[in-house]
Amino acid sequence: MFPWADTVARRYPPIVVWTVVGISVLAFLYQVGLPPRVLDRFLFDFALVPSRFFGRLRLIAPSDWTPFLTNIFLHAGWLHLILNMWTLWIFGPAVEDRLGPVRFTLFYIFCGVAAGLAHALANPDSVVPALGASGAIAGVIGCYARMFPAARLVVIVPILFIPLFFEVSALAFAMIWFAMQVIPGLISLGDTASGGIAWWAHIGGFVAGWLATPLLRRPAGTYRRYYRDEGIYGFLPDGRRRGGGSPWI
Repeated sequence: MFPWADTVARRYPPIVVWTVVGISVLAFLYQVGLPPRVLDRFLFDFALVPSRFFGRLRLIAPSDWTPFLTNIFLHAGWLHLILNMWTLWIFGPAVEDRLGPVRFTLFYIFCGVAAGLAHALANPDSVVPALGASGAIAGVIGCYARMFPAARLVVIVPILFIPLFFEVSALAFAMIWFAMQVIPGLISLGDTASGGIAWWAHIGGFVAGWLATPLLRRPAGTYRRYYRDEGIYGFLPDGRRRGGGSPWI
C-alpha cells in the first residue's frame, strides 16, 4: 500500500520538507561518488551501527551520538531515497504547515533520533549500518494521522503488475501501516546478522511522532481563517469530505 495523494489544504510553503529532500539528495550524491572502501568507512562512521553503542563494538570502536542524527539523511540506494522522499512529500507539508517550520524541524529530528534509538535497543549487537529517513518519516505519518484522522488518502495497491487505486482515511492507513511494521518487527527480534528493513526504527519513529503531536502543534488561533473554497476536490481544509465529522484543523 503506497500513498499517492492526500486532501489536506496547506497555507504555507513546506520549506523544511524541501530542505530535507535537498540535503538527502546531496548526501546521497556524495555517497555514490565515494570509492567502495571509503564508502564502507563513511557508513561505519555516520550510519547507525548499534553494536558501537550497546554491543561488543563499543569496547573497541566507541562512537559519539552523531550517527543518531546523520543516519537520517543517508540512504542505501536510489529506490530507497525516492520512496522515502516521496512519502515525506505526501505527509510532510501538511504536518509542517500545522507545526510551523521550527517546530517541524525539531519534531523531525526528534522522531529520527527516537527511531534510531529504538532500532539500536532492539538490535544491540548488530554490526550492520542502519541508515535512512524512514524512521523520521514514520513519525510524520503518526503525526499526520493524529491531526487529520478523517483525511482521505489515495493509495496504490499493486496486484501483480496492475496498480489499483483506493481511497482510505489517514487513520486507517496509519494503523494498517503500523501493523505491517510491528508483525515483522517482532519476528526479527534477536536477528543481529541480517540487514534489510529496520522495522523497530519505523515503530519507534511512529510512536514518537504520535505522542509528540499534542505538545508541538500550534494553536489554531495562530492561523488565518480558511476561505470557503480553500479545500480541494470537494474536501474540507483538514481533508475530510464536506459534511463529515468534527473538524481537526
